[in-house]
Order: sequence, then structure tokens, then C-alpha cells
Amino acid sequence: EFMQASWDIEEVQAEGIQHLANFVKDKSAFPYLQTCTEVITLAMKAHVESLDLQVEGCTLLLEILSQALEQGVMMALDESVASCLLHTVREHSENEEFLSMLCTLLMMVSASEVAAENLRKVGIIPDLLSILRRFLHNDKICFSCCAVLWSLAVSESNADQAVLESALPVTSAVLQEHLQNGVVAESACSALWALALQGCLTDSDYEPTAALLLDALRMNPERAVLVKNGCLALASLVRLSETAALAILLDSKGSGVELIKDEFRLHLDEPGVAEALCLLLNEMVQYDEVMLDMRSQKMEKLLCEIKLQFPFS
Repeated sequence: EFMQASWDIEEVQAEGIQHLANFVKDKSAFPYLQTCTEVITLAMKAHVESLDLQVEGCTLLLEILSQALEQGVMMALDESVASCLLHTVREHSENEEFLSMLCTLLMMVSASEVAAENLRKVGIIPDLLSILRRFLHNDKICFSCCAVLWSLAVSESNADQAVLESALPVTSAVLQEHLQNGVVAESACSALWALALQGCLTDSDYEPTAALLLDALRMNPERAVLVKNGCLALASLVRLSETAALAILLDSKGSGVELIKDEFRLHLDEPGVAEALCLLLNEMVQYDEVMLDMRSQKMEKLLCEIKLQFPFS
């Protein structure tokens, strides 16, 4: 009430946020966190030009969302909160240090399907792409933004086809830039998978995107989630075009089929990886020429190994 009575006075909002920060440290405050979140974002929107207040508000929102996750609760923030966060992104789009924190917050917010939908509705995707282009070197920003893109793009009710299509070159650039950073590469592979699911590629995109995903698998063979998501992304590409399947067979850096075999043997205890590999192989054998090549490379042997390893799946 103290904050709501004086939206226009920055000092009141800053002091209110500080009091709330002390309050939310107490676990008994949990039932009131949703109300706190709304008040904090409104304070941030009312004083969007004040960097200090944005930092304090953002820090507190991160604390609240972390607490909610610890309690196993996904906070579905409404459209007004999404709109407030978008205002903050636009006002401070040049501040790399603050954006790093803010993008982490957006990633946590977008974990909720409802909140992700609200972020999509207020039109945050072009702003995320702009941030990625500007701060391609920043691994933390790239990781968070790709995770948000994945959450927004994977929605089945997506009406932003043209906007998502413009995300493909940026996401590919992130993966190319951070191929050796497993955490960022994993996030970028997930985003590419979502874009492939939404049919955001043109004929000229299939071969280079497939080659890039194979590079990510080669550079990070030990990361099970990256391997799984990379294979699911490849499967989505192959479903759309034989060009992608041929790119896997004829990759200039070595046989994609041999890479698939190596990945399975490296992750023998990971059913998610085996399932993704099977899905990819299943898409590849839809093309006669590709299937003949796979036979010559004795893929039946690998399939028998998978069947023996997971007889009840």
C-alpha cells in the first residue's frame, strides 16, 4: 500500500523494494510472493529510466522466482508483468552488465508456459534477437536468450512465423560463436530444434544448419542433453528435407552416421539419447538413397545394440 500510494516517487519505490527484499527472505512470506512480484514490476515500469531501481527490482524478482522453484512452484506472471519487463529491456538495451541479469530473469520467467505466452504476446522476440546480435560475444546473455527463444518458439499456438524465421540466422550465429562452450551450445541447439519444429527454415538453410548441429555434437560429445536436442533438431530438419539427410551422410568433417554410432556408445545409459537417435534414424530411412547408404554402413548392427540395451522401452 505504501508503494502503491506513491508510484511517482522513486525514493518511495526504492525503499519499498528494500523492505520487500528483507521480507521475502523469510519463508513464511511465500504466499505473498505473487503480489510482491506485481508491485515490484509496476515500480520498475514507473521508473524505467532509473538503472539503480531496475537492478534492485530485477535482483529481488530473481530471488522470488528462485524461491518459487525451490518450492516446486512455477510462477505464471501475467501480461502486465511481461509488458513491464519488455519496457525495461528496451530502455536499457545497451547496458551489457544489466542485460545479463535481466536475460537470466526472462529465462526463469519463460519456464512457465503461461508467462512464455505472455512474453510472446507483448512482442519480445525481436528485442531478444537484437540483444543477441549486439552481444554475441557474451556467453551468459546468449545462453539465457536462446533458452527464452526455445520457450517462446516451442509453443504450438505460435503466430509469429515471420519473426521466428528471422531468429534462425541469429541462433545459428550464437551456436557458431560458442561451439566449444557446452552450456551455450546446448541452449542454442534447443532453440534451433524449436525453430525447425515451427518450419522456420528455407531450402538454403537445411544443409548449413545440419552441418552446424553436427559440429556441436562433435565438439561436445559428452553432454547428453546437447546430444539429445541436437539429434531431435536434426530429425526435424530431415523430416522437412532430404537435403538435410544427405548433409548428415556426406558431411565434409566426417560421416554423420559414424558420429551417431559414437554418441550412442558414449551414452549407453541414457534412454533419452537413444530415443532421439532412433527418431533421427527413422526420419533418415524415409529416403531410399539415404537408406541404402545406411545399410552399407551396417546400421542394423547399431539398432540391434539399442534394442538389446533398452528392451523394455
